[in-house]
Amino acid sequence: MSAPASSTPPRADTLGHFWWIAAVVTLLVAAGLSFFASVSPDGLEWTAEHLGFADAAGDSAVAHLPFADYAFAGVSHPFAANAIAGVVGVLVVLGVTFGLTRLLARRR
Repeated sequence: MSAPASSTPPRADTLGHFWWIAAVVTLLVAAGLSFFASVSPDGLEWTAEHLGFADAAGDSAVAHLPFADYAFAGVSHPFAANAIAGVVGVLVVLGVTFGLTRLLARRR
């Protein structure tokens, strides 16, 4: 006869390690895969170029911000600029998610 399955939840320290590892892997993917990002225009840009109205577009209202065009402004190396933007973007999403989770958990 086999032992009954345990109904105890996973230990908090095990879950904590999992989330730290998941965060590190996510940051490595964000930084590393930015190297493989396509420099080709996206679908909208391609269509605008193909139909001849790409020159009619003006700069976005946020074109002067540090993360315009998915690159960190002020960094001359394109891979580093994209990697920094990717890592900062992941950190912002993780921070907002963590903050909302904590806020909603307190309301219970």
